[in-house]
Amino acid sequence: MSSHTLIKGDRDSQVFLSLLLVVAITLPALNLLVPEANPLHVSTYTVTLAGKYLTYGLLAIAVDLVWGYLGILSLGHAAFFALGGYAMGMHLMRQIGERGVYGNPILPDFMVFLDWQELPWFWYGMDHFWFAMIVVMLVPGLLAFVFGWLAFRSRVTGVYLSIITQALTYALMLAFFRNEMGFGGNNGLTDFKDILGFDLHTDATRVGLFLASAIALAMGYLACRYIVTSRLGRVAVAVRDAEDRTRFIGYRVEWVKLWLFTFSAVLAGIAGALYVPQAGIINPGEFSPLNSIEIVVWVAVGGRATLVGAVAGALMVNYGKSYFTAALPEMWLFALGGLFVLVTLFLPQGVIGLLRRKESLK
Repeated sequence: MSSHTLIKGDRDSQVFLSLLLVVAITLPALNLLVPEANPLHVSTYTVTLAGKYLTYGLLAIAVDLVWGYLGILSLGHAAFFALGGYAMGMHLMRQIGERGVYGNPILPDFMVFLDWQELPWFWYGMDHFWFAMIVVMLVPGLLAFVFGWLAFRSRVTGVYLSIITQALTYALMLAFFRNEMGFGGNNGLTDFKDILGFDLHTDATRVGLFLASAIALAMGYLACRYIVTSRLGRVAVAVRDAEDRTRFIGYRVEWVKLWLFTFSAVLAGIAGALYVPQAGIINPGEFSPLNSIEIVVWVAVGGRATLVGAVAGALMVNYGKSYFTAALPEMWLFALGGLFVLVTLFLPQGVIGLLRRKESLK
């Protein structure tokens, strides 16, 4: 990677982190300090929506790390996102206790309804926040490690790897729909009350979750930026551009892929964990293969192999989705597909690539 690219990347990082800091300060201030009657007031709904968008940005960075810099088109990152979300959801369900509909201090409402007699073993410890956070990172990371170990050792690449990742998330979706799995079946996990003792429905808690999402996005970005500018990042790009040549000169390509793919899955799991308390629900629909395809669209629209572009794409596409699903609900999916086709044909480097080209012409 040339020094010019590093300088440009550092400038992008400064602009991105500065904007993120401004947003992280401005939105909470306008929500908590400005009266509702004031036109400058930002509603709690808007703060929550922005917080969810930031978790999408972290998820997009995770996908860009493996697709943009490693050349692995993963269509299964929705699975890692959902697994992290379910781990957080399990913790939040365990916090409800006797405040549930059935008043059972141990079993969540859906288990009482389905006549479960005792808490499944994999729910043990989820009443502790620290334990749940370990599970948030461990489960997606372990799944990615095992999957990657098998796939990369077998040298599965290209479209075949993409199809397998999509099959993985589809299989998990079908499994989580089953009531006997112990994750709420079709309805999933919902009716959360509080987190770390704070009421999830108060403005202050919503602002806290938004700030946590902003911090996680900043840290995730810095970690990925460090990786892609390091020797490991340069080897990853070499694997992307000439895998056989990289293997021939002595690099363990499988280990490079495995490490980055696992780290990416952990980031996706953290994003899912931050998303769930803000969304108020997690169900098997989050495993949908369509969600994984949408994530790829975010990255393509913003700019593959830029990190900043991945976040920008996630924010732009999801803002458009929120707007058009209300204004033109029947046309949204066509608009999303058309956007992806147009970007692929006319903006192969995404919006960030277009802005960089214009800047270079000045």
